[in-house]
Amino acid sequence: MNFAQHRVVITGASRDFGRTLAIRFARHGAEVFLSSRSLEASRRVADEIRGLGHEHVHPFACDLADPASIRQFAADVAERTDRVDVLVNNGARYLDGPDLLSAGDDDVADTLAAGATGTVLMVKRFLPLLLASGRPDIVNMISAAGLPAHQRSHAHEAFYAAKSAQAGFADILSTRLRPRGVRVISLYPPDFHNPDPLSPEWDSTPRGPGDMLTAHSVAECVFFALGQPRDCFIKSFHFEQVPERAPEQAPEQPPGRTS
Repeated sequence: MNFAQHRVVITGASRDFGRTLAIRFARHGAEVFLSSRSLEASRRVADEIRGLGHEHVHPFACDLADPASIRQFAADVAERTDRVDVLVNNGARYLDGPDLLSAGDDDVADTLAAGATGTVLMVKRFLPLLLASGRPDIVNMISAAGLPAHQRSHAHEAFYAAKSAQAGFADILSTRLRPRGVRVISLYPPDFHNPDPLSPEWDSTPRGPGDMLTAHSVAECVFFALGQPRDCFIKSFHFEQVPERAPEQAPEQPPGRTS
């Protein structure tokens, strides 16, 4: 896969799967515009990418729960490029549960704002740059928690609500933007292992039929969908979960979150 001519915006890119995607897109040649709540954290990932010999990376701060921060992020990116080919809505706040009373009101509001409102405003603000591209794509990292009747996550109810809102937005967005040439691709993974993409574990982590889903496989789904001809519109990826294990079989370390 070669994304040498692609300009890619990624939210929540300072850690976990966002960092993984930023590094993988850079290794495939893309120019990367990465954001996180902390500019310092974004700069650390940008430095890692430059250490790989890839100079086309730009770090930004963006708080997805703050509309003014999203507006500023989009304006700053627009000063550096006249188009965006891929917008990856990866950033979202994970809130642990499952007990509605366990989280404060501010935490609930922040979770909903970052995951739901933040995704809508990111698309709104970056849509002009996407429409300036000849191959615009929007990738939404949603989570199995956004699927109807899903109950296996230990996330707080507010996280479920945010992911359900993202899913509903993605559905109508794909219908309304498709005639304008914009593909909307959504992924609904369960919790998955996220080995460091710069470590040997990236390639050595087991990926057999009985193993937990890995970030390696999820990233390959993203690149596969983006690499298809424009007449091929892969709207969503749904993943079968590994059956729940008995307590004595449970992994020693908790899996990575899909936030």
